[in-house]
Amino acid sequence: MTRGIGRDGEIFARKSSGESSRKLSPSASVERTVLLVAILASFVAFLDGAIVNVALPAITADLGGGLVLQQWVVDAYLLSLGALILIAGAVSDAFGRVRILRAGLIVFGVASLGCAFAPEGALLVAARAVQGAGAAMLVPSSLAMITETFSGPERARAIGTWTGWTGTAFIAGPLFGGLLVDSVSWRLIFAINVIPIGATLLLLLRIKSPAPAGTRRRIDFVGALLAAAGLGGPVFALIEQLQLGWQNPTVFVPFVLGVFCFGGFLWWEHRTPQPMMPLGLFRIRNFGVGNLATAFIYAGVSLGQLVVVLFLQEVAGLSAAWTGLATIPVALLSLLLAGVFGGLAGKHGPRLFMTAGPLVAGIGYLLMLTSHLPFDFWTQVLPGLILFGLGLAITVAPLTAAILGAVPPGQSGIGSAVNNAVSRVAGLVAIAFAGVIVNGALDVAGFHRVLTVTAVLFAAGGIISALGISNSSSAPPVVVRRVVEGL
Repeated sequence: MTRGIGRDGEIFARKSSGESSRKLSPSASVERTVLLVAILASFVAFLDGAIVNVALPAITADLGGGLVLQQWVVDAYLLSLGALILIAGAVSDAFGRVRILRAGLIVFGVASLGCAFAPEGALLVAARAVQGAGAAMLVPSSLAMITETFSGPERARAIGTWTGWTGTAFIAGPLFGGLLVDSVSWRLIFAINVIPIGATLLLLLRIKSPAPAGTRRRIDFVGALLAAAGLGGPVFALIEQLQLGWQNPTVFVPFVLGVFCFGGFLWWEHRTPQPMMPLGLFRIRNFGVGNLATAFIYAGVSLGQLVVVLFLQEVAGLSAAWTGLATIPVALLSLLLAGVFGGLAGKHGPRLFMTAGPLVAGIGYLLMLTSHLPFDFWTQVLPGLILFGLGLAITVAPLTAAILGAVPPGQSGIGSAVNNAVSRVAGLVAIAFAGVIVNGALDVAGFHRVLTVTAVLFAAGGIISALGISNSSSAPPVVVRRVVEGL
């Protein structure tokens, strides 16, 4: 008798005599291995995203480059991740989850070593871009392995476990990264990635990699290239104009070409029969409005959190470890309360929470306008961070449930991927604008400008939700329940 794991994650047994196959439930050991692989693979990607902010001052102190290099270290990763995450899901469907996950781990691991040993800023940025490409292969494949292996209530519990463990990256990452930066070197935050990556690759040897079944879906490579160029050109221009100025051809030519390519991306996605971003989904009210709100809300999250971390170290003089510790209240509030507000949104609809949450978060940033020198973290920043964390907890689960509940069940996967891409791209663009907002150098006045812009972004997200989100088309109870179980 031979055994193998089918495409839907179930175990098949076939007798050598040619007797017809019979479908068996996945063994507990296989389920545990798949879940552990998915957790480790996603954890390393989420950890890297959470850990790098606290290391930025140490990186520029070592390599130079100032704010421009700090922006590129973050945005190079987000650019390749945001541009490739949608097509990575299609590649995973076409070539198999295990194969793409293994390739993503190897790419991410090699790029992490490239970051750790980068002798100059340009090479670090290049390695970060490759890291983002590896991360784009990790997250969709790991979650898809769970949905294929588990079914029914077990699937919801597995997704909840996966989300819970990967969510700890946002709690432990900044503090752990700060300790490594202060006690050893910023380079170790990248080099240490090889440990979980190596463990995951070993576990993958225990999982079969069957050939994908069914008709292979066409992969939208043209859309991916246009998206990458359409995002990369404007982001490059926004960051580099601080040094070169808008009149420099090196700045305005990529900007114009990028805008042209982004327009071409929208045109191509409208006409191609198998787009990586089905634009028709945006005609669904809560999906379209929810993603517009997502763009403003996550632009605020990315811009605000980055500049708060930089301000605490570069202006207020806190160590990397203390800065990492300062971000923990936000992560804890989101982790502990998101499920509560997700359940309330399931009963009362998402509109109230998607309106109130961003407004509360924005008020938190306005509270931090009291910051000045001499600096006191406990009175000037901590109350605002707590209010921001509360607002984020009020927002996230209702936002996710509203978007996923608006699309047909058969398109929930691509709907989730599109929303993920929108949030990444919004953060990418917001961070590219950071240098413009602070006028090239971060000080108290520049910090206050960022706080104000961040509060406006959150307010815009709340107003859009209030005017556009419909409770009547909110997620059905089963969708809300699974979102809550996953938080």
